[in-house]
Amino acid sequence: MEQRDIKSLTLSELQREFTGLGLQKFRAGQVYRWLHQKQVLSFEEMSNLSKDTRELLKQHYRITRLDIQRKLVSKLDGTVKFLYRLSDGECVESVLMQYKHGYSLCISTQVGCRMGCKFCASTLLGLKRNLEPSEMLEEIYTAQRETGQKVSSLVLMGIGEPLDNYDNVLKFLGILSSADGMNLSLRHVSLSTCGLVDGIRRLQTENLGLTLSISLHAPNDAIRSQTMPVNAKWNVEALLDACRDYFAATGRRISFEYALIAGVNDTDACARELVHRLKGMICHVNLIPVNAVAERGFRRSSPQRIQSFQRILQSGGVNATVRRELGSDINAACGQLRRDSILHEGEAAPSKSPAPAARTGKGAGANDSSRKHRRGPGAHGKPGLL
Repeated sequence: MEQRDIKSLTLSELQREFTGLGLQKFRAGQVYRWLHQKQVLSFEEMSNLSKDTRELLKQHYRITRLDIQRKLVSKLDGTVKFLYRLSDGECVESVLMQYKHGYSLCISTQVGCRMGCKFCASTLLGLKRNLEPSEMLEEIYTAQRETGQKVSSLVLMGIGEPLDNYDNVLKFLGILSSADGMNLSLRHVSLSTCGLVDGIRRLQTENLGLTLSISLHAPNDAIRSQTMPVNAKWNVEALLDACRDYFAATGRRISFEYALIAGVNDTDACARELVHRLKGMICHVNLIPVNAVAERGFRRSSPQRIQSFQRILQSGGVNATVRRELGSDINAACGQLRRDSILHEGEAAPSKSPAPAARTGKGAGANDSSRKHRRGPGAHGKPGLL
C-alpha cells in the first residue's frame, strides 16, 4: 500500500480521508495539531490516539522529515545555515537569521532552479523537482526543533522560484497560516520571484496579504536580459505593469531586490534610469552587494559605488536601503552549500566509496555540525538567527 504524505494535507482534506477510513472527524483535528503545532515526527508520539488508530495511520500515511546533512553557524552574527537531505537523497538549504523583531527563516521551494539567473548559485545545476508542502513546512519545523527558537517571519527566497511551484507553495502557505497549524500570519511572509508575470497576476487574486519581492536587478531590458533569461518572455515594462496592478489589487507595497554587480548595473546612469522607471510607485528597493559565484565571475560593487547608487535613488524619491549582510563567513547565500555538496560527492563518486564527512569551516570562522537530524531543541545552544 502506498503511504500518503500526511503533512501535505490540509485539515479539510484530512477530515475527508479520515471519514473514509472510518475514523471520527474530530480525530483529523487532533492529528493535524500534532503535526503542525507540536510538530512531532512519529504517530507513536500522538498520545491521545488509541494504539489501533496509530497503527491504522502508519499503514496509510508517512510523516515527512528532513535530515540535517550540514549545519553552519556564523561566528560573526550567529546566522545558522542548514543543508537538509530529503527522502530521495536530494538536498536543499535554509538560513535562520536574527533581527530585532525576532527570528526569520529563508527557505527553499524547489530542488534546484530552472530560471537561469547568471548571478545565482541555485540555478547552476538546473531544476531537479518541486518541493512538496510538507518539505517546505519541515524546513521550518526542523530549524525550530534544532535551535529551540520560534520562527516569527519567513522569506521564500532560498533555492528555487516559488511561482514556478505555484500550487504547492499556495498549499504550504495555507497550512502554515491555518489556526490549527503554526498560525503564522502571512503578513510576516515575503515571497520572492524573478518576475513570472503570469504567477504574479494569479497571486494578486489570492488575497493572501504577503509581501511580494521582485528580483529586478536592472533598470532596462538590455542589462536585465544579460543576467536574467526570464526577461525574454516578460520584459521590464511588463513586469512593472504587473507590479502596479498587484499593488492596486492588494494595497501591499512591492519590494524590489537589486543585486549590484560591478560594471554591469551599478552606474549612476542606471540609478537615474531606475528612479524614472519606479516614479510614482509605492515600493522599496533593497540594494544587495552581489555574492561571489565562482562559475560566473561577477564582482560586487565597491562600498562607494553602492552609497552613490543609494543616494541617487533616495534623492529621486525612491525608498532604498542596503541589505544587512549576515553569515558572510559561512556563505549564507542560498545555493552555495548545496552546489558544493553535490560537487564534493561527484568527485568521490568514481571510487564508489561513501561520501566523505562534511568539511568543517576552518579558516572561515564557522562552526560546522554535520550529522543526521536529532530531536530536541537547543542541541547546539542558542544560535543567532535572522
